[in-house]
Amino acid sequence: MENERKTPEERQKMTDLERIRHSCAHVLATAVLKLWPDAQFAAGPPVENGFYYDVELSHRITPEDFPKIEEEMKRVVKENQVFEKVIVSRDQALADAQKGRLAALGERPVPSKFKLDIVQHIPEGEPISYFKNGDFIDLCAGPHVMRTGNIGAFKLTQLASAYYKGDERNPQLQRIYGTAFKNRTEMDAYFAMVEEAKRRDHRKIGQEMGLFAMDAEYVGPGLPLWLPKGGAILEELEKLAKETEFTAGYVRVKTPHIAREKLYLTSGHLPILYKDSMFPPMELREEGHDQTLINLIAKTKHDAMNSVASALGLKADDLTPVGDESPFEKLSEVIEARIGQQSDEERKNFEELARHSFNADIYFAWTKQPERYYLKAMNCPHHHRIFAAEPRSYRDLPLRLAEYGTNYRYEQSGELFGLMRVRSLNMNDAHIYCTEEQFADEFNAVNAMYLKYFKIFGIEKYIMRFSTHDPARLTGDNAKFVNEPELWKKTEDLVRQVLIDSKIPYVEVPNEAAFYGPKIDVQVWSVIGREFTLATNQVDFAVPARFGLKYRDKDNSEKTPLCIHRAPLGTHERFIGFLIEHYAGNFPLWLAPEQVRVLTIGDDEPLVAYGKSIVAELRGSFVRAEGDFSTNKINGKIQEAEKARVHTMLVIGPRDMQAGAVSVRVHGKGNIGAKPKTEAVAEIVAAIRERRT
Repeated sequence: MENERKTPEERQKMTDLERIRHSCAHVLATAVLKLWPDAQFAAGPPVENGFYYDVELSHRITPEDFPKIEEEMKRVVKENQVFEKVIVSRDQALADAQKGRLAALGERPVPSKFKLDIVQHIPEGEPISYFKNGDFIDLCAGPHVMRTGNIGAFKLTQLASAYYKGDERNPQLQRIYGTAFKNRTEMDAYFAMVEEAKRRDHRKIGQEMGLFAMDAEYVGPGLPLWLPKGGAILEELEKLAKETEFTAGYVRVKTPHIAREKLYLTSGHLPILYKDSMFPPMELREEGHDQTLINLIAKTKHDAMNSVASALGLKADDLTPVGDESPFEKLSEVIEARIGQQSDEERKNFEELARHSFNADIYFAWTKQPERYYLKAMNCPHHHRIFAAEPRSYRDLPLRLAEYGTNYRYEQSGELFGLMRVRSLNMNDAHIYCTEEQFADEFNAVNAMYLKYFKIFGIEKYIMRFSTHDPARLTGDNAKFVNEPELWKKTEDLVRQVLIDSKIPYVEVPNEAAFYGPKIDVQVWSVIGREFTLATNQVDFAVPARFGLKYRDKDNSEKTPLCIHRAPLGTHERFIGFLIEHYAGNFPLWLAPEQVRVLTIGDDEPLVAYGKSIVAELRGSFVRAEGDFSTNKINGKIQEAEKARVHTMLVIGPRDMQAGAVSVRVHGKGNIGAKPKTEAVAEIVAAIRERRT
């Protein structure tokens, strides 16, 4: 569905680059109208890496149209038209839309139908404004650059289809994407990065390296299968997380992949807030349900059978058994058929009668609703129940529960994207239950864990995106957040102060918190400058109370703990997708799927035996080592190993065997030189243990 509508105040917070791109969207619309005056425009916002404008047009735009559209755009930019803001009344906006004047170069014989709809849905009392450049007038809250000439460099990039407001019941529009920058140098650098990103695409490299597979036909879309080499990376990440968390005082737990509906109703994820992101429920009846019904019927007396027959409008003959059938079996059969045929009114009358007789047992046993179970979409409710499983004291806090939990989320098929957007995900999850006094230290420790991981993986650019609530969204029809204004202020102040004290770079974003508390999205940049959302930290002051979580404090009073949700390594799927592109598949030794390959120059039996002994020694130290002892030429073996992105190659020939040595090659670096075998093995083991990059 349509993205949540931004307030005028939120729109004014555009960055300088977003203003350029928003302005370029208007220039695009101006150019399209000069070429095709009947174009009907909907929305044209700035987005990540550019902008788009949705248009309804009889002409089907193709990439071949881009040059002439861009030529018209260049003319508009060269004219250096002023972006002029005009405040209008609702009546004026409606009248102009009816005349076809909005998102147009002049009045037209047909209304500006999409702009008309937008005007009609602007809340009462909200200012309505136009932005004009030259003859083009658009319904727009802004902001924009001063003049079209302030748009430095731009390019149209792609086309797509999109339903108006994201609703498939609405018209399908053509979406024209483009991007814009302050100057040509910045734009050239961006497109160079885009080309490099294509080369590093995790889907392409993942397939080449045999890391994962997608089997939409048999397994289902968005459900990755981890192949052995991908599983090796996954295991290394889990090992890193478990070691780090153990040192930090975490304890590990394990929870089921499904749970009763009651769990998510209590947490608040159901019935509304998270329902669309969860798989549909499984409906299960109690084991032995049918037998329970028969047993209940069997307890009835002869006169009770008559009352049932009467209540259901049956005759005594209807209950006459056939063959070996018992009277009770016959009654069960007839009741099953009869209740299924009843109208709502008849069933209601029978239920009323059943309230005062044995029929209640029969009726409610028959009509009892099945139990609903959901696939686990998040781990936090399960962890809350673990906290509640035992009495807790202030001495138990902070309690840090960690789990690499498997979650299932029903992402829309059009949003699935390799490992970055999947339906099955393994999350580096933990929940920290603490007192208010402990919060700052715990939150700071979580941030320190992030910094440690950034160093290990060579992530040099990062920022914390601190999302807060909107006080206007605590109550009413558009309520989005838990109605606890004092707790919102207190926890947001706590998080903000921790970020300031720790000197971690952050930006504050209003109206994007979780429904139960403020959150931090961790944004990182790969070595080629591509931005990724790595993970999320959330502060939860609401859901623990919904579950009745308590600990006994020093004064013997019961208090509800704060809960910190954290996942520094995000999910295996997204993080490994990031790492594939970050390293271009050239993983550091400790993380490489195949860490070492021993290559023999020839296949003489003693040489092969020497090579196998090296492989055995390495594997004895848990090094992922393989051997190529084939008759292929050594250059061919090296090329195969390089192609497979094997990190280290140990080349051995007869002389190496006699000297107890190996010749070391490193992927992408070439020949390092000969070393004694024991020294080479020791260095490899140490580099893996220390997770050197």
